[in-house]
Amino acid sequence: MAVAVGDQAPEFTLPGTGSQSYSLASYRGKPVVLVFYPGDDTPVCTKQLNSYNNELSAFSDVGAQVLAISAQDVASHDAFAEKHGFGFPLLADTDKAVAGLYGTVGPLGFPRRSVFVIDANGTIRYVHRAIAGLTFRPVEELVAAVEAAR
Repeated sequence: MAVAVGDQAPEFTLPGTGSQSYSLASYRGKPVVLVFYPGDDTPVCTKQLNSYNNELSAFSDVGAQVLAISAQDVASHDAFAEKHGFGFPLLADTDKAVAGLYGTVGPLGFPRRSVFVIDANGTIRYVHRAIAGLTFRPVEELVAAVEAAR
């Protein structure tokens, strides 16, 4: 069963950009915008992550940390992040285990573009799972969700 608003966010630790390991627990005490995206260097994902990166100050203004997760490996993430200068980590969920915990694996095992806002106590306060991954949630909507979660 997929997690929903009001549920405790499933814990995870994943490798990511910068040869680091990232744990959700290490961000406890601040809100997290958890972004599941289908793939590095794909047109919509590139547009989505660049949009979030371009307005990273809006997330910072509300004290939120952006974490982006997809199934590509760290080498792919490092190249993608370096190419676009992302100011937030990209995490490698190569076996889609974390995507499974959050209910973002769609039909035939394909990832669904999804966003979760997790409050400072680790409770999920906003969920959006796309049916088709052709659009993404705008920064303003996510910032408003962070503000509402306080």
